[in-house]
Amino acid sequence: MTLALSLFVLFYILMLAVQQYRPWVALGGAGAFLLLGKLGVYDFTLADAARAVDFNVLLMMAGMMGTVFLFIQSKMPARLAEELIAHVPDVRWAVSVLALLAGFISAFVDNVATVLMVAPVGLAIARRLKLSPVPVLIAIAVSSNLQGAATLVGDTTSILLGGFTGMNFFDFFWMEGRPGIFWSVELGALASLGVLFWLFRDQRQPVHVAVETEVEDDVPTALLLLTVGLLIAASFLPEPSGGVLHLLYTLRSGLVCMGLCLFGAARACWRSRSLKPLAETFRALDYDTLLLLFSLFILLEGVSRAGVIDAAAQLFHSAAGDEPLHLYLLLVAASVGLSAFIDNIPYVAAMLPVVQGVAALMNGGAGIEPELFYFGLLTGATLGGNLTPIGASANIAAIGILRKNSETVRTRDFLRIGVPFTLAAVLVGAGSLWLFWGI
Repeated sequence: MTLALSLFVLFYILMLAVQQYRPWVALGGAGAFLLLGKLGVYDFTLADAARAVDFNVLLMMAGMMGTVFLFIQSKMPARLAEELIAHVPDVRWAVSVLALLAGFISAFVDNVATVLMVAPVGLAIARRLKLSPVPVLIAIAVSSNLQGAATLVGDTTSILLGGFTGMNFFDFFWMEGRPGIFWSVELGALASLGVLFWLFRDQRQPVHVAVETEVEDDVPTALLLLTVGLLIAASFLPEPSGGVLHLLYTLRSGLVCMGLCLFGAARACWRSRSLKPLAETFRALDYDTLLLLFSLFILLEGVSRAGVIDAAAQLFHSAAGDEPLHLYLLLVAASVGLSAFIDNIPYVAAMLPVVQGVAALMNGGAGIEPELFYFGLLTGATLGGNLTPIGASANIAAIGILRKNSETVRTRDFLRIGVPFTLAAVLVGAGSLWLFWGI
């Protein structure tokens, strides 16, 4: 086990140190464990690695990426932003409404894509009113990052949770007779919105925005809505006993997302009488993230077979004892602190089996239901990224946009918004989760 733990720590540190090569580092780690399995050090074969990969998750992510690209190309997000801003009285309301819009979109669309949709509107408003766009875009980024945990398709970490636990789209809203994580995230969002309104309390300049953007195609919006609807419907399908139908059942969410994406791309090709839209859609996919997840599935299975996951679960159980509240607070606090500085995708991927293991050790070894701890992990890991400029991809994307527009972003500028925003969202979100699930 020592060898496996050392290898995992080494590859994890490398993923943090050379982030531009994270997928290849993770793939190298997966290859290292496969080699150890081949040499007989661990019981880990190529067939085991293939079974460890959750192709449903990968197909779902790829399909959503493509549909979101078509959605952005239709200019519907810009139109929605203009429609909303045209009805607000001043800048503080404009920023709050943009943050709300970014949060709503990111509950169904990747956080970085959400920033790319909404940020140009924030830039235009700031320039028109001769304001610094820095706090405006930071507010958009942290809001989009917050809401990613609200639904199954809102963020990579949510998709990972759904794939690992078998949760469906509806479970994020209502599960086992209790409110799902969606409602806790929304309560946290309302608390953080109050923080934004207070931070921008002095910005009372009137806003006058004309609704000028013309939506070029309504179908991508319909496809995005249809994707959500079919994911909900697919969650009610009965599980077949075996055979091809069972295979299709295990891939149902991914097939829905990928099928609608391909339909949208094919339709765009038919309208333009060329294959260019299909090529553009495939270029828009985030292959780095897809390769990273593919590699992490294999790497973490190798680590698990070496006994590292069980040891980590024992460690958490020793630290928290047999009290669920202690474990819950430990998971949320650790996730917030770590996700402020490290990418939450590999962190959540590594911690999900640990949480499962430690929940099984609770109650004197009889085990307790792990849902509360899964939701606590996701809440802390998603919201914790808003503490620092490097804690979430959405933050990095917003800062990149600002720098491309010759704006200087100081760390204190981000912390002034990120810290109170995160504290309010975490306290309310995690507190409500405990009220729903822990008592």
